[in-house]
Amino acid sequence: MTASASPLLAVYVHWPFCARLCPYCDFNIHLDRKDESAALIAAILSDLSAQAARFDLVGPVGSVFFGGGTPSLMRPGDVAAILEHIDTLWRLAPEAELCLEANPDLADSAAFAGFRAAGIERVSLGVQALDDAALKFLGRTHTAAGALSAIDQAAEVFPRVSVDLIYARPGQTVAAWQDELCRALALPVSHLSLYELTIEPQTAFGRQVARGRWTPPSPDLRADLFEATHAFCAASGFAAYEVSNFARGKAARSVHNMAYWQAGEWVGVGPGAHGRVSRDGIRCETETLANPTAYARAIAGSPDGAWQRIDPMTAAEVLQERLLLGLRLVEGMNPPREQDLLAWPDLAAQFQRLQAQELVTISPDGRWQVLQSARGLTDGIAAQLAGAVG
Repeated sequence: MTASASPLLAVYVHWPFCARLCPYCDFNIHLDRKDESAALIAAILSDLSAQAARFDLVGPVGSVFFGGGTPSLMRPGDVAAILEHIDTLWRLAPEAELCLEANPDLADSAAFAGFRAAGIERVSLGVQALDDAALKFLGRTHTAAGALSAIDQAAEVFPRVSVDLIYARPGQTVAAWQDELCRALALPVSHLSLYELTIEPQTAFGRQVARGRWTPPSPDLRADLFEATHAFCAASGFAAYEVSNFARGKAARSVHNMAYWQAGEWVGVGPGAHGRVSRDGIRCETETLANPTAYARAIAGSPDGAWQRIDPMTAAEVLQERLLLGLRLVEGMNPPREQDLLAWPDLAAQFQRLQAQELVTISPDGRWQVLQSARGLTDGIAAQLAGAVG
């Protein structure tokens, strides 16, 4: 399956445990507790069965993503068991993307071989930086040399390798970032996720910035770094297909993330996982209990007890989500239906205002797009359009 095709059913598996908590991370993560692993695997398997019974989920499954947390802390046999159960419930598509996130210091040739044997065909490495001082600042436990070694080992095992990097770090210059990017683009990988460092209030970084311990780069410098990222990657054959994601050709795009951006359906299992599934023709937002122990205990009592919420989405909420996610794609999104434009006339008017400002356009095939020159403003543009709905 290619990422350009219509999204098939996707499955997200959240593994919440980490060997160390990074200061920038605001995901649902917990320090590794190996004694809880067996109970959590059993809970995830039960959760999958319960969602298959409760929702209108139609296979085959086009992608499975093990995210976290640090899924490379899992045992390959447990990953295999989850994939086998998913296949039993909905059937895995012949070319399904089966991806696992890994930390460079928690994976070696033997671990990679185990995950490959379990069925994983794509690995996403959380490198975050190729500079030792930056890695220390970001709270990472690997070195740049260790990351490069892990990438080489992964490339020997997996058909597809993706690398995550974070830019807009304090003190970082455009020239230094270009040098780091140059090294990244020469790696044996086919996909790069390049994220601007975001300071979330509830994180350690958020508290440090609030206390004035350090200052993030200025908005102007962040904009320069963003533009340099896109220009440098494009010149090196890594085309942007989403605001923060770059691939060496369409076949290298993340099938799983495309399911999110193209408003597909996905099952979310594991502590704190979110999903978008249908029940009786109505799109629903699901979220499981965030605490791993509570999640496992709730499922042991009753599978339905693991869900913190199952909320039917209104037509306005569905459209708002489509705008916020779909406009992140370089190719844009299918335009709202005529009945949606009639229901929310302010949406069409707002789009026309943004067109006049040369921020958005309608592609030759009718898709709503953010213009390349305005791509750094995508989140704000999408928020303005979403605000015109409801």
